[in-house]
Amino acid sequence: MSIPRELIAGLVLSGGRGQRMGGADKGLQPFQGAPMVMHTLMRLEPQVDVLSVNANRNLAAYESLGSTVIPDSIGDFAGPLAGFQAGLEMCEHVYMVTVPCDSPRFPSNLVEKLSEALLIQDLDIAYAATMEDGKVMTHPVFCLMKSTTITSLTTFLGGGGRKIDEWFKFNKTASVIFDDAAAFANINTHEELRKLQK
Repeated sequence: MSIPRELIAGLVLSGGRGQRMGGADKGLQPFQGAPMVMHTLMRLEPQVDVLSVNANRNLAAYESLGSTVIPDSIGDFAGPLAGFQAGLEMCEHVYMVTVPCDSPRFPSNLVEKLSEALLIQDLDIAYAATMEDGKVMTHPVFCLMKSTTITSLTTFLGGGGRKIDEWFKFNKTASVIFDDAAAFANINTHEELRKLQK
C-alpha cells in the first residue's frame, strides 16, 4: 500500500550557500556530463507527479533545466526548512517529498517506501534513515510530508526555529530504514564530487 504518485509533488533542495564547496552553487556543478541537480531531477521524476527546484541564486540556470524554480520565502539562506516552506506554499498536491540536490544516487524506491510508512503508521512526515555500524543514521532532508504540515512549519520558522529534527517534534513523524547507506552519500566538497565521479 503506497500513495499514488499523482498525489505527490517533488521538491529538489538546492537553496544553500555551498560553503564547504567554496560558495559554489552545488546543484549546478557538473557531474557525469550534466549539472548535479539534473541527475537528482531525473531520479525523482518517475516517483512523483510534478517537480520543482528550491533555489536562491542562478534562478535562470535552474529554469533552463525545465523545472519550476521556487526561492525561499524568508531571506538569508535560512536552511532546508525554508526550502520546505517555500515548496509547501506552492504545493497543490496532498503530499510533498523533498530530496537534496547533492545526493544524485538516492533510492529509486524512495517515495514508495516513505509513502508506505506514512500510510501504515498514519504519519504526518516520513523520512529516510540507514543503519551504519549498528547505529541509525537519519537523513531528514529525504522527507515525505503531508501538505498540511505547512501550518506547524510556518509557526516554527516564525519563532526562529531552523533545525529539522526540532520541527519534527511538532508532527507525527517516523524514520524509514533503507538498506543502501551509500545511496544517501552527499557531495559537500569538490573532492567528494571528484570521488563520486569515479
